[in-house]
Amino acid sequence: MSNDTATAEAEGTTEAAPAPEPIPHGIGASLPPADARAKTEGTFPYAADLWAEGLLWAAVLRSPHAHARIVSIDTTHAREMPGVRAVVTHEDVPGAPLHGRGSRADRPVFAAEVVRHHGEPIAAVAADHPDTARMAAAAVIVEYEVLDPVTDPEQAFEAEPLHPDGNLIRHIPLRHGDPEAAGEVVVEGLYRIGRQDPAPIGAEAGLAVPRPDGGVELYLASTDPHGDRDAAAACYGLPPEQVKIVVTGVPGATADREDQGFQLPLGLLALRTGCPVKLTATREESFLGHVHRHPTLLRYRHHADAEGRVVKVEAQILLDAGAYADTSSDALAAAVAFACGPYVVPNAFIEGWAVRTNNPPSGHVRGEGAMQVCAAYEAQMDKVAKKLGLDPAEVRLRNVLATGDVLPTGQTVTCPAPVAELLQAVRDFPLPALPKDTPEDEWLLPGGPEGAGEPGAVRRGVGYGIGMVHMLGAEGADEVSTATVKVQDGVATVLCAAVETGQGFTTLARQIVQETLGVDEVRVAPVDTDQPPAGAGCRGRHTWVSGGAVERAAKMVRTQLLQPLAHQFGMSTELLQIADGKITSYDGVLSTTVAETLEGKELWATAQCRPHPTEPLDETGQGDAFVGMAFCAIRAVVDVDIEIGSVRVVELAVAQDVGRVLNPAQLSARIEAGVTQGVGIALTENLRTPRGLIRHPDLTGYALPTALDAPDIRIVKLVEERDVVAPFGAKAVSAVPVVASPAAVASAVRAATGRPVNRLPIRPQAAVVTGN
Repeated sequence: MSNDTATAEAEGTTEAAPAPEPIPHGIGASLPPADARAKTEGTFPYAADLWAEGLLWAAVLRSPHAHARIVSIDTTHAREMPGVRAVVTHEDVPGAPLHGRGSRADRPVFAAEVVRHHGEPIAAVAADHPDTARMAAAAVIVEYEVLDPVTDPEQAFEAEPLHPDGNLIRHIPLRHGDPEAAGEVVVEGLYRIGRQDPAPIGAEAGLAVPRPDGGVELYLASTDPHGDRDAAAACYGLPPEQVKIVVTGVPGATADREDQGFQLPLGLLALRTGCPVKLTATREESFLGHVHRHPTLLRYRHHADAEGRVVKVEAQILLDAGAYADTSSDALAAAVAFACGPYVVPNAFIEGWAVRTNNPPSGHVRGEGAMQVCAAYEAQMDKVAKKLGLDPAEVRLRNVLATGDVLPTGQTVTCPAPVAELLQAVRDFPLPALPKDTPEDEWLLPGGPEGAGEPGAVRRGVGYGIGMVHMLGAEGADEVSTATVKVQDGVATVLCAAVETGQGFTTLARQIVQETLGVDEVRVAPVDTDQPPAGAGCRGRHTWVSGGAVERAAKMVRTQLLQPLAHQFGMSTELLQIADGKITSYDGVLSTTVAETLEGKELWATAQCRPHPTEPLDETGQGDAFVGMAFCAIRAVVDVDIEIGSVRVVELAVAQDVGRVLNPAQLSARIEAGVTQGVGIALTENLRTPRGLIRHPDLTGYALPTALDAPDIRIVKLVEERDVVAPFGAKAVSAVPVVASPAAVASAVRAATGRPVNRLPIRPQAAVVTGN
């Protein structure tokens, strides 16, 4: 005790300790994630940390070829190696040989007769030691007849079928308006979008444990546990109730997190050996195994009048699905439906195709379909502005979509669509200061202090990107989630199979229950397939559908809690309110605490949330295919060294349509993360696959943006116009910044250089200006 404190106490003047900071509570508060401390301290249990008694280790042999006929597979040497407990191939799959995400099961567990992409699984091994497993996998002798791969999606139309289902996965011909319509100004463009890898922070890992009933439990970082369970059960020839998926910590997910070609062999090995089997993928195996963003070729023609208003859009969109269908049909629907962007287009004629090639498989990656077309239609809007000598932002404002307008699919936009407000907000936000031409500020120049050229070669550009995405599934997908809320001893527990992938669902669930029941301590139970299904963790599903189910269950418990009090005082439960842990009546007669009312009680309720139905696009691309939409406008400011082509993103100003802010800190983090991911798409991320072979499948060869690459991100406006059909009125926030930011960066580089910039990521040569 200090002398000052002792004196103060002797005089009776000791100051009271400051009151503790109030804990954030309920909807609208920045409630921190429950697992934040464990993750930052490195104590959070991820799948790679799992262990079990009698553990064996697995390894998967993958094809070194993009396309080959399998002549023979000899596992003799591998089986005879000391420590090897099992080797499985396609001959050891007892159930359905095909699996896949999306609507088609078209991918084999192991390649049987033909290899269709680099890295396709051929065999899997279980052994006493991970090194033994890897050596045994390498000892499996496969004789291949190497075939010429089809890697150009345009050639897929004429090539021999690569799959029994053919090369064409889906064709959507959208027809809207008058095909003879024409504008006074016509601009055309050809655009290419590269292959982006989701590059999860942790590579795939999992543990399979055999069950006494002949089934198996899989401990995985799954984002769709019930879908994965059903695929596994079919593969193993077991009823679904004998296969259980337990979701372990998911180390981030911006796509389908798990490679089923990794999961399914794991369970087969556990069933074959009767022992727990663990597999931890290397980063190379992760790149080879999971799906990537669809590389896309886009041809566009825009017709506009003399005022810059779009009259007609014609486009051809070709998605490279890689070897298997996966979710390519869904991605194509989004690409075709949003091919004109958040603009009013009275006449639109779009042809969209998704085709198989021998490239690595493509699938769900945040903003799939919408991101690719956004880069193209925004480039077209820049061309219209340039040809008419108009400001690019003004041309966009003259065309923007609003609530009540009609999409080219014929669907009326019934949700809030404040696109003009978003664009005006970023346009009017003050521009950042220009960097000074001094040595100490060279780090501000493109390329950094050692990589920049002469400061006099740097040009600044300002560009815009406006993106739109759909939320939830589309085209008749049955979106439903189930949740249970239990309250006992003053503690609430939420049971819902919605996987926390970093989108903040567990935090949101806690906030919902706190808000509805006035209970401070809320726990979210771990996820497994013994719970009712909640669907995949993508497209804002869990904020909407699972959050809605939690809210409904919590409201049912609230009624159970309040009914005895309401009956006692002769009033309805609607006249009672819960706030700050207290229950009060409208007239002040009743006032008690939630804790007192709950004492000795156990209350619970289960509820479902199912949004209104949608319908598939018809043979002309028409139909009410989407439940809801979200919008975002971004203004990019870039500095470009026009002599060496290096680009630095100085600032991205973001205005977004969010419906309602449920957790301010979490929402800002999600927007910033999406914008930064978009910068990677714009400038660095391109998984190169010459002749179908993934080159440099590691984080050295695949350049992710780092903290040094992240620009200043200014969230200048969040429009809170609630969507009346969505629980809480909130919209998904993660995907649409990913969609808009690459287009905005490309637009800014065009403004700085005058070059067309028709490819993402932007290559240095595309930003070089000659003759200066």
